[in-house]
Amino acid sequence: MFQDGLLDGETILVTGGGTGLGYALAEKLLTLGATVHICGRRPGVLDEAVGKLRGVTGGEVFAHTADIRDAAAVNALCDAIWATGPLTGLVNNAAANFISPTERLSSRGFDAIANTVFHGTFYVTHAVGSRWIADGAPGSVLSIVSTGTVNGAPFVVPSVMSKAAIEAMTRSLAIEWGRHGIRLNAIGPGLIPTEGASARLMPGASIENLRDANPMKRLGTMSELQNLAVFMLARGCDWLTGQVVMLDGAHHLAHGSVYTPLLELDGEAWTQISARVRAQDAVDKAKRADG
Repeated sequence: MFQDGLLDGETILVTGGGTGLGYALAEKLLTLGATVHICGRRPGVLDEAVGKLRGVTGGEVFAHTADIRDAAAVNALCDAIWATGPLTGLVNNAAANFISPTERLSSRGFDAIANTVFHGTFYVTHAVGSRWIADGAPGSVLSIVSTGTVNGAPFVVPSVMSKAAIEAMTRSLAIEWGRHGIRLNAIGPGLIPTEGASARLMPGASIENLRDANPMKRLGTMSELQNLAVFMLARGCDWLTGQVVMLDGAHHLAHGSVYTPLLELDGEAWTQISARVRAQDAVDKAKRADG
């Protein structure tokens, strides 16, 4: 779909690039010639991802352990990257989410999501953008948002609130930073199955039912997300900025949120779901401790 070497000379940071959507985006950028930096909180996961990415693509990819919820850590991350050469692009992919009735949500649970999605995304965008402005250099920012920002999404309120803020940031900074040659766009992916998302967001859901509910009678693929991301990041369409594209086969237009059917669940069902989410959290914490 894209010419070889399309991203030669580009250096792009992908937050949360060690797993899931972030890993897939990093892989695609590397195959088209970009130098890629990935960051996350689990060094073991990042090191494994770098090994795989280098093996598959032969490209230049570097890992950085960083907590984007910490503004000082984000600045240190950017200082380390700029010491080897400036970024030309940023993919805001790092996220946190789980399903819960909002009345059951604790302030700690809310902060666990908002601190990564809302605060963290701004911290990284601010740190990268301010350096581009100081350098007099252009740049491109792509953020991953949510179809739920269009018409609401029950049971994932902290995430949708935060993603809506990222959309507002995207449009606002497209205006403010356009004079500096800095573009900001966003993609709202629909259901593209990944291990982490399935464990926290659709526990026990039937893939067949999810497919049947979509107007196109299928779920999304990583390659479709990769292709759209490359198009929005690459040069050649430099007047494209401030745009949010929903990639979901028109599901949100036809049915609203994929979480709306969860309105049928009773309290006991939610208790069981919460237990499964906590079990997955325990697994992830153990992985962070190991790596």
